[in-house]
Amino acid sequence: MRALGLLILGILAVLSVVYCDVIPLERAFPLNKRVELSHLVARDQLRHSRILQGLVGGVVDFSVQGSSDPYLVGLYFTKVKLGSPPREFNVQIDTGSDILWVTCSSCPNCPQSSGLGIQLSLFDTASSSSARLVSCSDPMCSSEFQTTATQCSQSNQCSYSFQYGDGSGTSGYYVSDMLYFDAVLGQSLIANSSAVIMFGCSTYQSGDLTKTDKAVDGIFGFGRGDLSVISQLSSHGITPRVFSHCLRGDGSGGGIMVLGEIMEPGIVYSPLVPSQPHYNLVLQSIAVNGQFLAIDPSVFATSNNRGTIVDSGTTLAYLVQEAYDPFVSAITATVSPSVTPTIYKGNQCYLVPTSVNEIFPPVSLNFAGGASMTLKPEEYLIHSGFYDGATMWCIGFQKVQGGVTILGDLVLKDKIFVYDLARQRIGWANYDCSLSVNVSITSSKDFINEGQLSVSSSTIEMLFKLIPLSFITLLMQLLEFVEFQFL
Repeated sequence: MRALGLLILGILAVLSVVYCDVIPLERAFPLNKRVELSHLVARDQLRHSRILQGLVGGVVDFSVQGSSDPYLVGLYFTKVKLGSPPREFNVQIDTGSDILWVTCSSCPNCPQSSGLGIQLSLFDTASSSSARLVSCSDPMCSSEFQTTATQCSQSNQCSYSFQYGDGSGTSGYYVSDMLYFDAVLGQSLIANSSAVIMFGCSTYQSGDLTKTDKAVDGIFGFGRGDLSVISQLSSHGITPRVFSHCLRGDGSGGGIMVLGEIMEPGIVYSPLVPSQPHYNLVLQSIAVNGQFLAIDPSVFATSNNRGTIVDSGTTLAYLVQEAYDPFVSAITATVSPSVTPTIYKGNQCYLVPTSVNEIFPPVSLNFAGGASMTLKPEEYLIHSGFYDGATMWCIGFQKVQGGVTILGDLVLKDKIFVYDLARQRIGWANYDCSLSVNVSITSSKDFINEGQLSVSSSTIEMLFKLIPLSFITLLMQLLEFVEFQFL
């Protein structure tokens, strides 16, 4: 009997440490869909005005999708299952905001169809047997967590209202219900699991959120706040306080998002700036072809309206003017003998007779902690079509008159990014995101990759694979019985 008790304890111990969630990603638009660069800049500028508001006033920001022709756009979304019975919702991945919210069935002006080729879904609290409205007395709605995104209605219902300077916004109320996900439990084993989370049910939308050509079911915020799903799940010990993504930049796009830590030998880490609402890093210098640019590091210093932010909801990348001007000058000086510099619609562009990788230099962004991010030409240039028999490439970084340097999808693509909230750091490494990735499952040596699993096995893991999650309660009762026999 004692041996049986020890065996049960061992199984439960394995269960407690091998737990990770995997979220496949898709591109919001195919790569053959082109978007005018000026439209991308306009879309990002609207977003950045909200980020700045968030820095000084606590306003939550989220991504608004762009329009078409002729440059590539990379906006990523995933599917989540909510409610009982579970319903599937397409939500955009956004590391720049905290809240998961989906469109409510009671929303009169919300989109009913989408130009993205996806079927839109509406969340109906009455149709979910596990849904519960969140009252103002709920701890998650108390003053401890309360922000501009959390309010109390006259009916004692915890609600929210996000309003933005560009006219876009959403409001609604908070719901507590089941979130379903895949839990990685061991070698070649993924179990259907669930947890109760708090998320928003949108009853009103405005601005670009109402447009059907770019409509999704909601926003999946992966920010640093207490109401983000990663914070909620980790606070209950369901997942570690770390998530990772690998966003594919070529082909059909897509990628993988993991509530866990992607493991790759070449990952370097830089500390997060503390007490910031966004993922702020300390950018110290920029080098072009190994030569450091003459930039005063103080222009990157974090303050109310300055700093460097990693944001998956931003399409391009943005540099403060004090860094942008020497950056473009250095690139132009390096490639001028081989290309024809030109200005196209106000942007610095180049007519290139051959591959950009043969002509354009590598660029390195150097961060605190000795971590450098090396950018290939395709990670700071945008292919802008053809002109006079040559290929035209334009600088993808945009100039910011003061304000925040923002690293968007132009820079984040084709890299593993690890957001380690437990250790307050972000790591990255260049990677082909069409390949599988290895994910550490807490303290074990187990790994998951996209599409299939591969882990190092042991006897206890092999036994554990045979035991589904539904047996946990039975095991606990059996353990109590064993203990009773020894009393």
